[in-house]
Amino acid sequence: MLAALSLLATSGSPALAALSYAPGVTDNGLHYLIVNGEFESTDDLSKFVTSAQISSTQAVTFNSSGGSVAKAMELGRLIRSLHLITMQARGLECASACSLAFMGGTLRFAQPGAIGVHKSSFSDDTTLNVADAVSAVQQMTANVIAYMTEMGVDPAVLQLALTYNSDDIRYLSGSEMEKYHLTMTEAQPREAPPAQTATMPLPSIAPLALPPAGQAASQQPSTQASLPPIAAEPLPSLAIPVAKSGRVQNYKGQAPLKAASSSASPTVATFMNGSPLTILDDTGKWFRVRIGNKVGYMFRSWVWVAEFGAGPYGSQFVQVKSFDNYPQTEQYVRSSPLPLTAFLASNGWFAITLDRTFDPDSAEALLTKLKASGSIPDDAIVTWGNAFVRKVCCTKQ
Repeated sequence: MLAALSLLATSGSPALAALSYAPGVTDNGLHYLIVNGEFESTDDLSKFVTSAQISSTQAVTFNSSGGSVAKAMELGRLIRSLHLITMQARGLECASACSLAFMGGTLRFAQPGAIGVHKSSFSDDTTLNVADAVSAVQQMTANVIAYMTEMGVDPAVLQLALTYNSDDIRYLSGSEMEKYHLTMTEAQPREAPPAQTATMPLPSIAPLALPPAGQAASQQPSTQASLPPIAAEPLPSLAIPVAKSGRVQNYKGQAPLKAASSSASPTVATFMNGSPLTILDDTGKWFRVRIGNKVGYMFRSWVWVAEFGAGPYGSQFVQVKSFDNYPQTEQYVRSSPLPLTAFLASNGWFAITLDRTFDPDSAEALLTKLKASGSIPDDAIVTWGNAFVRKVCCTKQ
């Protein structure tokens, strides 16, 4: 379990203007890159990529008081595309927009109080008129929410940040960073690194000390231990439980109970979403059910099955892909920059979704945003997930 992460940094040393990069390596061979300075819209991040490649960087840490939100998210996406981890401690500053860049890590470690947020982290200054300024802020907020979701961070942290004005930074506690998935412990990873980097040394129980920017590698203190390699995940259970009970859950807010297992058969009654039911038989495409004193047939995609338990009733999934085999499913989930999970469906296929559910309005808005950015396929859908049986990838069963 990660107990501490400390950075040996010059006390009170301010972050430099514009971005610069200082590489280093610890005694146990962890190559890191310190990102110094404020994020500016004109920053050329190809220099970051070059620095990371030349120094064989595995981890990124920051000495930045913030700056351009858009540029910070651009750096975060670069960090994710390069499969780098991020780590931060109170010895170096990471506040405001810097918190967004930190989110790009495939694994993220931070000491309590190391990450600061406030309102200016999420709205760049402009000289627009009131109407255009409001529109710009709304668009930026939507962009940040989509980015956070893409990085596996709970967008609720945005609500917390917006309660603090630009002159009042709120430093997050360790429990808050875990709550919002800003950090990941070895016991609860949000996304496993790709296979080729899975055994690299990571911050450990022994304090990891990194030097201030510019200090020679020979002066670095040693790291006493590293985390064990990420274990290969066992194959999931593909057993489908017998459906016995559930509730009505349909896009229209209600669903008809039919006299026979055919959409052309007469409607016995119509029931609102949430109506409890008992499943008497499974005919394949239809369930024979009892609702109150009525018995009839209901199309199985209109029924949320309690025994499946794949997701909470009343919330929706953003489904991005499906496969008919597990190896292909696991490969897709693990190689995607998005925070994904996969479910065994009742038809034996595997449905890949974003790793959390949303209320219907938020799900539709996020689907539209991610499609427009090219982050998910054009045939991705929003679904209630009524046919999802259980999570099968990629967390421990």
